[in-house]
Amino acid sequence: MLSKEKMSRINELARKAKATGLTEIEAKEQSKLRSEYLAVFRSNMLDTLTNTKFIDPEGNDVTPDKLKARKKNSLH
Repeated sequence: MLSKEKMSRINELARKAKATGLTEIEAKEQSKLRSEYLAVFRSNMLDTLTNTKFIDPEGNDVTPDKLKARKKNSLH
């Protein structure tokens, strides 16, 4: 999870970009913070999917093999 300070800074930079634009340094900072946010988001989403079991309407487990393998490897 990203810290509250970083999330606040992301939002602050987004507001400033819309209102007045960003300096080159601020644009680089915004890009770095966005990349960090996306990495955390993707990691959390993958963890959620890894711990999800997919069932079809007939009640069969249709979880993709890739996710089953990831879950098995994460337990060891």
